Amino acid sequence: MRFRFLTLCCCALAALLFSAGCGRYDPASFTAEIDEPNYRRGKDLLRQGRNQEALASFLKVVDVRGDDAPESHLEIGILYQQHIKDPIAAIYHYRKFRELKRNSPQSDLVRQRIDAATREFARTLPAQPLDNQMEKIDLLDRLDQLQRENTQLKDQLLGVRTQAVNTSRSPVSPLTNPSSAPAPGAVSEPSDGLAPLAINPSESPVAESAAPEPVVAATPPPLPTPVVPTVSLRNPTRPAPTASTPAPAPVAGGKRYVVQKGDSLYSIAKRFYGTANNARVQSILQANRAVLPNAGALQPGLTLVIP
Repeated sequence: MRFRFLTLCCCALAALLFSAGCGRYDPASFTAEIDEPNYRRGKDLLRQGRNQEALASFLKVVDVRGDDAPESHLEIGILYQQHIKDPIAAIYHYRKFRELKRNSPQSDLVRQRIDAATREFARTLPAQPLDNQMEKIDLLDRLDQLQRENTQLKDQLLGVRTQAVNTSRSPVSPLTNPSSAPAPGAVSEPSDGLAPLAINPSESPVAESAAPEPVVAATPPPLPTPVVPTVSLRNPTRPAPTASTPAPAPVAGGKRYVVQKGDSLYSIAKRFYGTANNARVQSILQANRAVLPNAGALQPGLTLVIP
């Protein structure tokens, strides 16, 4: 009797353990994520353009599987970033995907999506603290390079035009022969063919008083050099330097300014003239050609003359 009672107790205990084990059975742990009904339904809804319903289906997969739903986290992150425009939620689900699938081939692509979502969130902030300052530096460097190239091109163009003017200019022939020109104070022969009347200065008091003192024949002045027309590229008020004309020296009466770190010709022109344009910049550049051959040579500590 006692043995039969013990047998019944063991059977009852085994039944309880079996029922408890069945209650803890989780079918999701034996099913692949892509085979989940909610996951397949979410993909179908995405193809139909029903994004909100697809998001709800993927969230159900995450609720059921917990940390065993990396693909659903990825789909949710894409939906939040591209359609719902919620970059913070997208970043969270992207990071969950990388945490659950560290060695996935899509890990680098997901990291790029995280960076893009971070930039999108930064644009919504009023002060834009994450604005890329390197882009501004690159733009300033590019502007400096373009200014240097522009100056070089202008100098080359000016040299070509000067060479063309010198080539097309014909040599100037002298109008008179200096060797045949009469010396100053010399009496020229009459043009009527008559011989001049010989006068003895000692016998004529008038001739003696009017006789000039002997002078040395001076060398005739050189012929004037033809003026080569200069070409002004951008600033009509200042002639551009040519091959035969030296660059203008700094203006002695102008203001002097020591270049500081971060200065540019535009900022210096705005400081002294109240406005910055290309004419003002070229004026400063021309006035300081001796120490500043181009805009790219501007360095802190350089003393400029402001015309």
